[in-house]
Amino acid sequence: MALHPKVIDLVLDRVHDLLAALDHPERRIPPVVHIAGTNGKGSTQAMLRAGLEGAGDRVHAYTSPHLARFHERIRLAGDLIDEAELAALLEDCERANGGKSITFFEITTCAAFLAFARTPADWTLLEVGLGGRLDATNVIDPRLTVITPISMDHEAFLGDTLAAIAGEKAGILKRGVPCVVGPQEDAAREVIEARAARLGAPLLVHGQHWHVTEEAGRLIFQDESGLMDLPLPRLIGAHQVQNAGMAIAALRVLDRAAGAEAAMINAQWPARLQRLRHGPLVDLAGAAELWLDGGHNPAAGAALAEALGRLPDRPLHLVCGMLNTKDASGYMAPLAERATLLHAVSIPGEANTLPASDTCAAAARAGLDASVARSVADAIARITAQVPDARILICGSLYLAGHILRENG
Repeated sequence: MALHPKVIDLVLDRVHDLLAALDHPERRIPPVVHIAGTNGKGSTQAMLRAGLEGAGDRVHAYTSPHLARFHERIRLAGDLIDEAELAALLEDCERANGGKSITFFEITTCAAFLAFARTPADWTLLEVGLGGRLDATNVIDPRLTVITPISMDHEAFLGDTLAAIAGEKAGILKRGVPCVVGPQEDAAREVIEARAARLGAPLLVHGQHWHVTEEAGRLIFQDESGLMDLPLPRLIGAHQVQNAGMAIAALRVLDRAAGAEAAMINAQWPARLQRLRHGPLVDLAGAAELWLDGGHNPAAGAALAEALGRLPDRPLHLVCGMLNTKDASGYMAPLAERATLLHAVSIPGEANTLPASDTCAAAARAGLDASVARSVADAIARITAQVPDARILICGSLYLAGHILRENG
């Protein structure tokens, strides 16, 4: 396979060419819900999938990046794709591509479409990889689109203003196709509304057409169809209440509101403030709590800080590794008031890791006391030697989270 020299190259020509060579599997997949946004895409998709399955439907799902193993990206009618089947699909795509240049994400997206076209299901949930307008997934005719909260991230590819980034995300809107819009800053919402008006795409906007709140330990969702009183999401944090609202609004549009309770109680999404309870790192932590989160931008840091503030009080120590493309200080700043100390690590096996010393310097700029650790295990050992009952949060990158999930079993 001739991989394109750029890991990311946002054009759709190569995808269109390969899909044509494959006889357009993207036209034969079950009805699509297409999800873009900066934060909350994966959690919203997980809750929407749980809700559709709770309503009795079979659901394909495509997400990225993977955490521990690549085949996590593709679910066929609810089950993770078999690795041998995935390998065969990629070989089919490579043959059809005829040695032409293509990116890794483009060919794997085409393989997912091929899998979805060959396996019966009721729905297909597609998560955008990067941006929206020129993302490899943006070659379908969806039944519904969803735009989760937009914030600053991937500026080198999407633009250096919120409005520019929102313009790229809003590129998934299609003529006449409804879109559920999550909580947005004014600059982002105005861009989405303007594009929707040009396309005649009906919007269901948070705060206008639907509302979601937490009241007395319950989730209250309300739209023009009425009020729903549901359990709080299984996923932790106030931001997950917002994500749940987007999933419920989508279920309403799809006439699958019967699955709303299942969306709350059955959804699982690793590395989103996930408590680790088994494995060698948990054994090393002893009486300390060990948590994992893959958030990596300032909005994610703020959501994480809010969620941590709701947990029972314990001394909080961060073990943090980040990519060199991220706003490290911006991510850490909201966490400074919660954490006792940050232990900076480099992400093992990741070429684009921010060196631990640079992560430590970014933490200091964010107002956090910090030190460099040789590894996550080294950091945990040092923390528990001094604070046996600490709450330890491994954070800063989905790539670090994936490494932990692989190494910790």
